[in-house]
Amino acid sequence: MARRERVMRMSVEQPLWRALAGYRVLTMVYAIGLFVSAHDQVARPWVALGYFAVLVVWTLATLPRVANAASCTRPFLAVDLSVAVIGILLTRVAESPERIDAGAPTLPSIWTAGAVLAFAIKGGWRWAAFASTLVAVANLAERSGVPTRDTIHMVLLVWIASIAIGYVVEVARASERTLARALEIEAATRERERLARDIHDSVLQVLAMVQRRGAVIGGEAAELGRMAGEQEVALRTLVSGGLVPVSRVSEDAADGALVRAVEVPDDDGGPVDLRALLAPYAGARVSLAEPGAPVRLAPDAARELTAAVAAALDNVRTHAGEGARAWILVEDEPGEVVVTVRDDGPGIPEGRLAEAEGEGRLGVALSIRGRLRDLGGTAEVISVPGQGTEVELKVPKAGSASRGKAGQR
Repeated sequence: MARRERVMRMSVEQPLWRALAGYRVLTMVYAIGLFVSAHDQVARPWVALGYFAVLVVWTLATLPRVANAASCTRPFLAVDLSVAVIGILLTRVAESPERIDAGAPTLPSIWTAGAVLAFAIKGGWRWAAFASTLVAVANLAERSGVPTRDTIHMVLLVWIASIAIGYVVEVARASERTLARALEIEAATRERERLARDIHDSVLQVLAMVQRRGAVIGGEAAELGRMAGEQEVALRTLVSGGLVPVSRVSEDAADGALVRAVEVPDDDGGPVDLRALLAPYAGARVSLAEPGAPVRLAPDAARELTAAVAAALDNVRTHAGEGARAWILVEDEPGEVVVTVRDDGPGIPEGRLAEAEGEGRLGVALSIRGRLRDLGGTAEVISVPGQGTEVELKVPKAGSASRGKAGQR
């Protein structure tokens, strides 16, 4: 059964709601403390006491309402702002004109900012501008239209701060949506890789077997094998598209994103991914088909196998012409790694390789077979005149691992 990917999301604004709840409680205590410190100067303390009784009950009872955006509904925001505005206007009833002119604080004091911030977190900067404007009008009315410097300072501070927080919340929500989309794309990519591996373990292996057996049987079976090989390469290219080694360096250029694949040296001598070494050989006329998972080999074995592939590609360019196409097929078998290099050139006449060795031209004998022989592997050249050439390179995993360890002593 295929595993189901779960995308975990964390709300970036949730800490703001928790901070707002704490702010409301603390500013409620602060407003009450201001009243207690100057209660003997208040003209009508019973008005202030009645308002603070309502403020305490409202603040504590509505803490669950400011726990998240879903609970903080529009009706709640309207009532909450009304409590703040009414408190500001009641200051003219509780305080004497002399105290108001002297700059006495309003009854809710800075608790009012909490009501405005709730608008900012819930609806963004536009809601914050609306709420802070109503608070500013209430403050001007409380001062009879002649605000003091402290009043102007507080009104501007609340207005600017709430709009800024509202804007930050909007940007954070957009970033959260982008991150969630990226996580969904990553989950889809992982599922695609899993399907590619499944196809590699079934359909592609059957096509590869048909191709190899057809070449051995010959005749019409050879043609069938050749067609199966072409379809295998095409299917591998399709399912492995986008699965080339992930680039480790990304830089933003003026004309777009420039991505480069960077080879990271293996300092500890551990296994390396053969795909990363073969990736630079892929191009317009060379197609690389590889498994979705890393192909691990000892460093020496991986380098020698890569050099043998390079030699085979050099032979393609030399003998098949610059216009010839080549395909590199990497297979990660349980006990060995098989790399096949095929081309669509004219092929090699029968006996031509033996003649070349007799003439002292040992490119295939040394650059390809010699490298694989040192690794305990084999190199087989299969060529049919007019149908191209195939070089099959096999390296045992156990032998390459032991060779890699021996090289570290």
